[in-house]
Amino acid sequence: MNLIRSLTLRQLQIFVIASRLPSFARAAEELHLTQPAVSMQIRQLEEAIGMPLFERIARRLSLTEAGERLSHHASRILGEIKDAEDTMTSLAQADSGSIAVSIVSSATYFAPKLLAQYSKQYPKVDVHFSVGNRETLLRLLQDNATDLAIMGRPPPELGTTAEPLAYHPHVIIAPVTHPLRDARRFDMQELAGDTFLLREPGSGTRAVAEHTFRQHLFTPSRCVTLGSNETIKQAVMAGMGVSLISLHTLALELRTREIALLDVNGTPVERTWQIVHLASKQLSPTCVTFRRFLLEHAEPFLEAEYAEFVAALSARRGPRSAKGGVL
Repeated sequence: MNLIRSLTLRQLQIFVIASRLPSFARAAEELHLTQPAVSMQIRQLEEAIGMPLFERIARRLSLTEAGERLSHHASRILGEIKDAEDTMTSLAQADSGSIAVSIVSSATYFAPKLLAQYSKQYPKVDVHFSVGNRETLLRLLQDNATDLAIMGRPPPELGTTAEPLAYHPHVIIAPVTHPLRDARRFDMQELAGDTFLLREPGSGTRAVAEHTFRQHLFTPSRCVTLGSNETIKQAVMAGMGVSLISLHTLALELRTREIALLDVNGTPVERTWQIVHLASKQLSPTCVTFRRFLLEHAEPFLEAEYAEFVAALSARRGPRSAKGGVL
């Protein structure tokens, strides 16, 4: 099997996109191709390798073991080629080329607005934007499939460079009918009888909640796992339970007073947004400029967007700096 001579970069590009989506139809939409064209390229790649890369389970495409292993190698190959292309494109100036940015789902409530501001200032830069939980971002970083990642906690298991962007508080939310809505400075043990709504394992928000529970020697009577911040908020509003969640996901619900913040001792839980990249990665001039833009604009943007809520939290616990320190 002479694999190197048989496969093409286009096949690898199509395979990597298809490996992250539930169907070839979705991959065709993203690639602006027809579904038969995608299927043909995948079939040719499987013939070159001599093994199936996908299997269908419950009407959803899943990678075989061979597909899982190839996806890591393919992502690294395409990442290295992109690095070379970006370096050549950006040698003369930092206002062109492309950037791949990945963010955790909690950051979708503010990061797109910052990216829009950047795009207005640098219209020639092509920004590729992807969203996933923390586990997904770690894989993208490890595979060199993204340039920069915005997340809450830099991964100690990878050699990365991380710098704080802004203060990122986590708060406990409840239905507006919760009996402790107006209580002040009560212990988390008072919520032992409540159902806690948690994100899925691998999520940064889930990790924050579990760490907080350990700190408070707290065990909820019941936990329910939900797959997104939006689902958690809807469940809280419906009276299904309470949750520990990023304040930066709650602007709309707090302004419309559809969700209550509970004044639990030890909250808000202090975290910090981080901008992360592999320490071994040579950032292009375009990436360096984009990273500097985020470091300069993220903190004042979030301060302005959430000023009224941060002020309310500070009144409960004393003033804090935007990056998480007590003033």
